[in-house]
Amino acid sequence: MLNAQLRESFLRYAVALLCILTAACSTLPDVSNLSASVLQVTTTANSQDGAASRLDNLAAMEAAATGSPLVKGNKVTLLFDGPETLTAMIAAIRQAKTTINFETYIFDQDQLAQQFADLLIEKQHDGVQVNIIYDSVGSIDTPTEFFDRMRAAGIRLIEFNPVNPLKRFGHWQLNHRDHRKILVVDGKIGFTGGVNISAAYANSSLFRAGRRANSGAGAIGWRDTHVQIEGPAVASLQLLFMQTWATQYAEDLPDLDYFPKLAEAGNKAVHVLSSQPDSDYSLYKAYILAIQQARKSIHITTPYFTPDRQLVDALVAAARRGVDVTLIMPGVSDVGLMFHAGQSFYTQLLNAGVRIYQLQIAVLHAKTAVIDGSWSTVGSANMDIRSFLHNYEANVIVIDEQFGRQMERAFREDIRGSRQITLEQWQQRPFSDRVKEWAARSIGYWL
Repeated sequence: MLNAQLRESFLRYAVALLCILTAACSTLPDVSNLSASVLQVTTTANSQDGAASRLDNLAAMEAAATGSPLVKGNKVTLLFDGPETLTAMIAAIRQAKTTINFETYIFDQDQLAQQFADLLIEKQHDGVQVNIIYDSVGSIDTPTEFFDRMRAAGIRLIEFNPVNPLKRFGHWQLNHRDHRKILVVDGKIGFTGGVNISAAYANSSLFRAGRRANSGAGAIGWRDTHVQIEGPAVASLQLLFMQTWATQYAEDLPDLDYFPKLAEAGNKAVHVLSSQPDSDYSLYKAYILAIQQARKSIHITTPYFTPDRQLVDALVAAARRGVDVTLIMPGVSDVGLMFHAGQSFYTQLLNAGVRIYQLQIAVLHAKTAVIDGSWSTVGSANMDIRSFLHNYEANVIVIDEQFGRQMERAFREDIRGSRQITLEQWQQRPFSDRVKEWAARSIGYWL
């Protein structure tokens, strides 16, 4: 069950080594005064439009910070873990009539992935155009023959930034990885989150009490989260897919109706934000802004935690002004450098009053946050420099109190399956662990 995680661990080390040897350091933008700068803009607007609610203010500030407005009129379904996500994705694919655009970091070759590929081939034979982007590093263990079979059926496939430099001569960028997980069916139903196509996601993580009795003994899977979207915001996910395809110097996509007219499907305001190299860092800015504006609570779940100084400072400042800042991170990880690099921040965070929990009952892979019970995000981005600076990532932000309550319920259930790390406990850790933390922290930029 851990093959995918072991592979990701090895690949992170290999890419990190290459980047240390060959890459110059980039930096994230200065966002220390982001909240104050956008508050001035929105305050001026609100003085002209009359009083606005706190959620409206937050939406306006986020639009000002990221340069794009929230999209209203969406239905957003929260999907817990692999089985629920894969079931929903497969159901949507089976109903496809015209197009399927699929983007993933890991496309494995195990039984689950074979079934997924068989279904895509079947839909291609039925006249549905299937287009796939898979990451070369994330899918490095998957043989060429696996993808050749889909290509022979008429499916269009792109290997994102091939590991072999000869495949993209003159445009080779190994450090840029496509970590997104996007599925768009007929331009009308969209999915994104943290779930890859791998048997590691075939079992529930057992994090929900109601599932424990129905799960087989020992069948502990990965704790992950995805969302399904219907409504106007689906076009934003579709656009991200098309933009990524265009970066890869590939043949044009077949000329089909990828952007049908989308009617309102619900009442959720959604922001689809991306992260990619040399971008405007809108996802990073949105995260920082929400933390800076938090009044009551910041609840973050992340498997990899190697943030930059500004993100740590924002969390510390929030805790010191009385905000409940609680982080759920992995209890164990085979990605040793990432694990210890994340722990190197514990002392600073605990001293500021941040509460830290480590998930014990599953392999943590969810990348989510809920702030003040109304600002929520689900996506592919970890709380690390790589996600915000080097990777292609996609997150959905939902500004809605009802959706926020769903996110809070999931967070509380994860807490019940976690162990709290107190400052007193942490100060008693072995000296050898402190050395590992220091060593991992020193190369955190490249992890």
